[in-house]
Amino acid sequence: MTISDLGKILLVAGLVIAFVGLLFIFTEKFSLPWLGRLPGDFSFKGKTFSFYFPLTTSLIISIILSFILWLINRK
Repeated sequence: MTISDLGKILLVAGLVIAFVGLLFIFTEKFSLPWLGRLPGDFSFKGKTFSFYFPLTTSLIISIILSFILWLINRK
């Protein structure tokens, strides 16, 4: 992989992230209400603090991104 290939990959990834960000901003129908509320996402609420750790959501996002990067790397 050359530096030129890496530049192309970063450019495409940036455009995809920007597109998804615009979708989140301009469309409310695109929101994913289940994201962050899956079984295994921990939420603790005390009298003076609250703690939220989205373990399952993080694992799912990690698996999806790993698969996408694996597909890109196969080429």
